[in-house]
Amino acid sequence: MPDEKDAELSIELDGLGERLAALRLCDPGALRAVKDSLARHGQLTAVGVFVEQGGIELLDGFKRLYAARSLGWSTLRGRVQAYDAATAKLLLAALHERHGLSEIEQAWLVRSLYRDDKLSQSEIARRLGRHKSWVCRRLSLVESLDSEVSAQVRLGLLSPRAATALAALPRGNQPAAGTLVVRFGLTVRQTERLVAELCAEADDASRKADIARRLERGPGELVASGPRRPTDAERLLADAATLRRVAARLQSSLLATPLGVHGDAAAALVQGELARLLPVLGALGVTLAAATGEATGGERAA
Repeated sequence: MPDEKDAELSIELDGLGERLAALRLCDPGALRAVKDSLARHGQLTAVGVFVEQGGIELLDGFKRLYAARSLGWSTLRGRVQAYDAATAKLLLAALHERHGLSEIEQAWLVRSLYRDDKLSQSEIARRLGRHKSWVCRRLSLVESLDSEVSAQVRLGLLSPRAATALAALPRGNQPAAGTLVVRFGLTVRQTERLVAELCAEADDASRKADIARRLERGPGELVASGPRRPTDAERLLADAATLRRVAARLQSSLLATPLGVHGDAAAALVQGELARLLPVLGALGVTLAAATGEATGGERAA
């Protein structure tokens, strides 16, 4: 493996580390554009990587990585840069200074430098060219944000600015309030107004009752400006929920009633359709196992 700074090499995607991906958000629209570019023109620029504990970690080029995998590529051209993990994270901020990291991404970066790399808040501020109060505010944001709300941001269900507004609520109120924002497609301004109204409630019980009422009856005056297009993550969640319901209903029907009771012709028709399901469900099982890291039934039995 080349050791000199900025050496370029072909990198196997299976062995490429993605620890810094936890500090970034990935916009589905931008990912589709990168995928189209790779498919049409190939890889125009090398991704940035650094070596840590004998392995190669990705520094810059996460959308290219995800797009390459979806296209079935096995390698990418990468430029090796001689940085340790903390310096790589600081460079990550510099690489995106022009377009800017969202406030939540900044907070994730600061927390990682503080918790994982053990840099002091003063040192983080100095190396990022920020005031210590800026670092303190980012730490306060990320550590006051409920993990479920953070997950909604990563899935694209909540915008980073909406999640930042929700962080002003007690952690116990944030998930339900986040569900309210997602369900009714509230804008950032409407979310900020919702949070202000909830914070004005007398106590936690009142806030919970208010959120429950709004979830049941609608957000009241906080009406979304128009229909919101579902995100890729929302479609995945909806499809998974639909598949679970249909699979449970189908299994229950098959266990409860023998096919023969429907008559020979109908039973043959149903059997044919069920047989066509087997390869589809088998392929889906393999894909689900790869996506979740879970073993399939056959793999567990073996």
